[in-house]
Amino acid sequence: MSLSHQRHRFVARPEDAGQRLDQVLAANVPGLSRRKARVAIDLGGVFVDGARVKVAGRAIKPGQTILAHLGGALDRATKEVGAAARARDEKNLPPFRVVHQDEDLVVVDKPSGLVTAPTPESDRGNLADLLGRALGGTIYVVHRLDLDTSGLVVFARTESANRALSDRIRAHDFDRVYLAALHGHVPWDERTIEEPVAGKRAISHAAVLERLSPPGSPGVTLTRFRLTTGRTHQIRLHARHEGHPVLGDRKYGSPSPVDPPRLALHATLLGFVHPRTGEALSWESPWPDDLATWLEGVRGAAPPPR
Repeated sequence: MSLSHQRHRFVARPEDAGQRLDQVLAANVPGLSRRKARVAIDLGGVFVDGARVKVAGRAIKPGQTILAHLGGALDRATKEVGAAARARDEKNLPPFRVVHQDEDLVVVDKPSGLVTAPTPESDRGNLADLLGRALGGTIYVVHRLDLDTSGLVVFARTESANRALSDRIRAHDFDRVYLAALHGHVPWDERTIEEPVAGKRAISHAAVLERLSPPGSPGVTLTRFRLTTGRTHQIRLHARHEGHPVLGDRKYGSPSPVDPPRLALHATLLGFVHPRTGEALSWESPWPDDLATWLEGVRGAAPPPR
């Protein structure tokens, strides 16, 4: 039985009284061993009465509500407990590149495979956590990129900068542009997609950059998306809504003969007004090496345009 992407909530029974948290978890979650329970606790994926608990030996009382988040963080983690194991986890993370930092904010070019911020599954090994320890002080999460999405993301280093940047995002005064490789050939060259996401207003402006036709495939459309709103998975959902999902999207897409090595979505441009100085700032990041190499292969296989 797979434990991936599961959320288990239960109330401790009278027979659980005085038992260790890892014992109670193993007894109440089907397929969960005590070793994996200890790793999940170590990662920060277990809550008792709403509070994150990271002590496997915590004695449990009857009636306490226990919530365990078991997902990708547990799948990726070294199956051992302790600081050394978590250090090995971090050593295996893909490296990130800081493109700008000052006393108010830090902009990072995030690789695919690195979580942006703490999640219910884990409060370790995410970009915000790594930055906080590397730079010192509090790191505020202004916006997020999906685990598999690469590209530019900004974090605030002060409460006032966080408030100002968050206000700009809510006012749609934030420039966020993405590159995406879509399945097939879209029938339009430019399009504004207005389709709610999770019941909320969501707007993406899409423009075709290039259409490729490698043999034996339905084609590939390289597209530039500019966001007005920034809902979770917005581009991925809007691309699926148009009938041309992002290539490599295992959640919302379908396999293709020319599938990329991972989700073909990259945050290529980020721009905003500095929250303290008022200076207009902008950064750009091209396709990263893994997707650039894949695209070279797709272009090499595709016949030249007429």
